Amino acid sequence: MELTCLHNKFNFPSLPHLSRPFFKNPNPRIFPRKINILFLASASDTVVASSIKELGSKKDDEFGDLKSWMHRNGLPRCKVVLNESTSHDEKHMPVHYVAASEDLRAGDVAFSVPNSLVVTLERVLGNETVAELLTTNKLSELACLALYLMYEKKQGKKSFWYPYIRELDRQRGRGQLAVESPLLWSEEELAYLTGSPTKAEVLERAEGIKREYNELDTVWFMAGSLFQQYPYDIPTEAFPFEIFKQAFVAVQSCVVHLQKVPLAQRFALVPLGPPLLAYRSNCKAMLSAVNGAVELVVDRACKAGEPIVVWCGPQPNSKLLINYGFVDDDNSYDRLVVEAALNTEDPQYQDKRLVVQRNGKLSVQVFHVYAGKEKEAVSDMLPYLRLGYVSDPSEMQSVLSSQGPVCPVSPCMERAVLDQLADYFNRRLAGYLTTLNEDESLLSDPNLNPRRRVATELVRLEKKILHACLQATTELIDELPDHTVSPCPAPYALLLK
Repeated sequence: MELTCLHNKFNFPSLPHLSRPFFKNPNPRIFPRKINILFLASASDTVVASSIKELGSKKDDEFGDLKSWMHRNGLPRCKVVLNESTSHDEKHMPVHYVAASEDLRAGDVAFSVPNSLVVTLERVLGNETVAELLTTNKLSELACLALYLMYEKKQGKKSFWYPYIRELDRQRGRGQLAVESPLLWSEEELAYLTGSPTKAEVLERAEGIKREYNELDTVWFMAGSLFQQYPYDIPTEAFPFEIFKQAFVAVQSCVVHLQKVPLAQRFALVPLGPPLLAYRSNCKAMLSAVNGAVELVVDRACKAGEPIVVWCGPQPNSKLLINYGFVDDDNSYDRLVVEAALNTEDPQYQDKRLVVQRNGKLSVQVFHVYAGKEKEAVSDMLPYLRLGYVSDPSEMQSVLSSQGPVCPVSPCMERAVLDQLADYFNRRLAGYLTTLNEDESLLSDPNLNPRRRVATELVRLEKKILHACLQATTELIDELPDHTVSPCPAPYALLLK
């Protein structure tokens, strides 16, 4: 989520109730004993029974719900309540969401969370210099925040953040559709995304989380001022990778991105923020830092009991699914990527490289195809693709001397370019496990598995974009003179993927 500038630097007082006695040890950074591990966010199909019992036990009544705890710790009167949405899985607790407690008008302040209830890397590490060092090296802010919450989770009810962590446990990294990020799906469930580039993105993100896990001990040894209050083992000994990944995904689903602020304040965890807020791509409401607090001003009228919605930033549906576990059917930022590359074996590669650079393109060019703008995307690709069909040196010199992306291509050559593009879109569509009609049939089933449903919604929207591109390409073919025949394939046609 992109947010407005945070004008005032967070200055958090120390929280003595977070500290625990740090007993004497010849090497105080190493402890041989192991501590029982509790999940911050459960694995995709595994529920830690003690966590569920703990969440629903009467012993927790002393804390009340998240909002009650926040009011006791400085949250001023606000215009929201926490409501429940039934979970798709009866084994899991219902998902909470923030709703209006009264009728709201556009411009009303729904809530204002004081900085004392906001977690940033500056607060976690206490030293902005150390924070900058960590986040510009091999660790992301999300990894540091996840590690902090994992250690706080180990303290149980002694932690100041216990009510907030308990709420994150309850959410289990689920978004507004009560579905976890595909980062927590099984291999069988990831197969739902076959044919979609999102599947590769999930696997790449998972590898990145693994690399960060391997660097966690760096935080332990560099940020001793923080971790001396936790008499536990070093991170990679205290937390298995799966636990860290679950924590990372939980933080990813609720982190707020602050703009134009120091690096150590850039990412923030805001109780009452996401994932309790519903994301919309066509919404303008954003969390904003104002006078020592993070507040939300609604952008539309909202009846009492209705969910509060905020803008999720200019993210395509693939990112919404990976980050928050949902896709938006009305997402004007949704897009697919088409990558085209000059053939490096082409004898005229260098000349063609000069041409594309002169026209603001690269030798390996990424084209973004936005939903609803497929015709424009196809038209943007054609001048680039035509270069692959220029083989005569004299024609190449003509292109070099011309102004703009001009290629003297005959109708037959144009047919070859369009055929290549149509074949590319058909191959991408054939890579999916289902057709558009089959997707529609699956989605009509009210008992469809929630993860299968959200995956089907994603691939359905991707196929719509590809079909629209194919239709735009076919219409251009139909505009060519009758009986225009594509010649033999160009030996150095551009590569599409």
